[in-house]
Parts: sequence; structure tokens; C-alpha cells
Amino acid sequence: MLRFGYKASAEQFGPVELMELALHAERVGLDSVFVSDHLQPWRHRGGHAPAALPWLGALAARSERITLGTSVLTPTIRYHPGVIAQAFATLGCLAPGRVVLGLGSGESMNEVPLGLAWPDGKERFARLKEAVGLIQALWAGERVTFEGTYFQTTHATIYDRPDQPVPIYIGASGPSATRLTGRVADGFITTSGKNRELYTDTLLPALAEGAAKADRSVEELDLMIEVKVSYDTDEERALADTRYWGALALSPEEKTGVEDPIEMERLANALPVERAASRWIVGADPEEHVERVWEYVDMGFRHLVFHAPGPDQRRFLDLYGRSILPLLRDRASSIT
Repeated sequence: MLRFGYKASAEQFGPVELMELALHAERVGLDSVFVSDHLQPWRHRGGHAPAALPWLGALAARSERITLGTSVLTPTIRYHPGVIAQAFATLGCLAPGRVVLGLGSGESMNEVPLGLAWPDGKERFARLKEAVGLIQALWAGERVTFEGTYFQTTHATIYDRPDQPVPIYIGASGPSATRLTGRVADGFITTSGKNRELYTDTLLPALAEGAAKADRSVEELDLMIEVKVSYDTDEERALADTRYWGALALSPEEKTGVEDPIEMERLANALPVERAASRWIVGADPEEHVERVWEYVDMGFRHLVFHAPGPDQRRFLDLYGRSILPLLRDRASSIT
């Protein structure tokens, strides 16, 4: 079954406005809301960074049917994985069957400002792997004593746990983390707007390889992708809206070591709008828009979470609910 969701951009909106947008996403018919978990945003001026954990608790209480979760949270540096295990077990009790814990290896801009050391990629991956194992152990057992390389617990118990365990998704953009996802996670998260071959020739084969090592198949996992879309009846407006997220178009070399939102904003503002828009599906034609979105369904993704860049997200949600979702639902009915 195909599912369609909304990316709640905590870097762009304060907690109250973001909550109203998430609830509006439910009203227009979307199936899920996934929130980013940032200490600092991509931009200083007009930026926001509401804390994901209390925000998700409020969303669990106010929403009725949507799946809700993080895309993604890093449980390895400013959070201890035991704290995350407790928090998401509580969320799972508050919204049974509706909570997802989406995890990733993180970004320096969310850790370094707290005076925390930023490890290299190899260590970040090792920390993520160990954290997932500890969270799963805490959810499965009692009085858990864990002696890892990076994390330890002594007779730790998560006392309040939902009857249905919270699924863990892992966000990945490279083969190692994707293979780990196939082995140990319930779902896979990645982002759109990169070369098709990255998905078809690297990530999805790595996911299948990891699943096979655990005697599982990819069909057992929720394959989720954040699809970056800038849709509007006014194509010029759709193009201009992508400027806010120019940082996404920066190469790893351009933004490595940038932890200050002011500097990240300066780098993003220097990009021409065409480059800022390069990661997005931009347009005003509903049929053409759906065709481009559907490319990810054809690759095998079954949970599409739409990330829109513009400041008027209510307008986007109304337009999408009226013009795009019906076309996607109709097309999905032919394959389910």
C-alpha cells in the first residue's frame, strides 16, 4: 500500500505554527507527518528549531489518525540512546501504532554548538549501529546491562512500553548505513533529488543485501523517501520558494564544518535560484508533477513524504490536497 506524508520543517517554523500545519496535513488527507530534529536551523534570520520530543507528544495528543515520527533524530551525541528509548516508548503508549522512530548519524551543526566533539564518519556510523542495538535491547528486556564502545547501561528498565513496539527507521544516503537498515530496522528513509542511479544501483541493492543477511526481504520494510516538491499554480512562485532551502544544494565540500546558521545562510544565499531549485520537483502542471513524483514509486518506494520549501505551507497543503493527492491516490489504486 502506498502512503503519502508531510515533512514538518522544524527549521522553518515555530512550534505553534508547525503544529497547525501538521494538523492541517491530516485534514487534507495525508497519512503521516515526520518532523526534523534540529538544535539549530539552516538559516539564522527567520529560522526556528522547536524541540522534536515535546512537539511530537503534543501532536500525538491533538491528532487522530496520522503516523508521526522523526526524520531524522540522532541518538548518539547530544542524546543518550536510553533517553530516546524511554521517550519513544512513552510516545508509543500515547499514540499506539502511530509512532515511528526515525534515526540518522547526524549533522555537526546540531552537536558542536553544545561543546560536543564531532566524530568522523566511521565513528558516527559505529555509534548509530550501537545505539540502535541498545534501544532495541531496552525495548525487549528488563534490567538491561549494556557494555558498548560508546554507551553503557546498568540494570536499566523502560517501565512504560507500548504493546506494539515502535518501529525504527534509519535514514541513509550511503551503502553502509543502508545495509545496516536492511539488517536491523523496520524502515528505510532517504531523500529525493539526487541521481537516479544512486537509488537504483547503490541504495536499494544495499538495502536488499542487508535484509538478505538477516533472512528478510525488502518487502518487509517500509521504504520511505522525502520527496522535495515545490508545486504551485504559479510556476515562478514555485521556483522562488526554493530559495529558503538553498543549503540543500550545497555540496558536502561546501558545507563541511559549517556549524553556524549565519554562515550556512550566507553560503545558501550566494547560490543562483536555479541551483537552489536543483533538488526540487518544481512546476505548476499537476499531471507533469505526478509523473515526476511517480518515478520514486517506480523505483520501489512506498511511503512518500512531501517536503515543500515555501513560507505559505497552508497554501501548499491545500493545493496538494486538491490537485495532486487525488491523482496520486487514483494512480496508486491500480497497483494495490
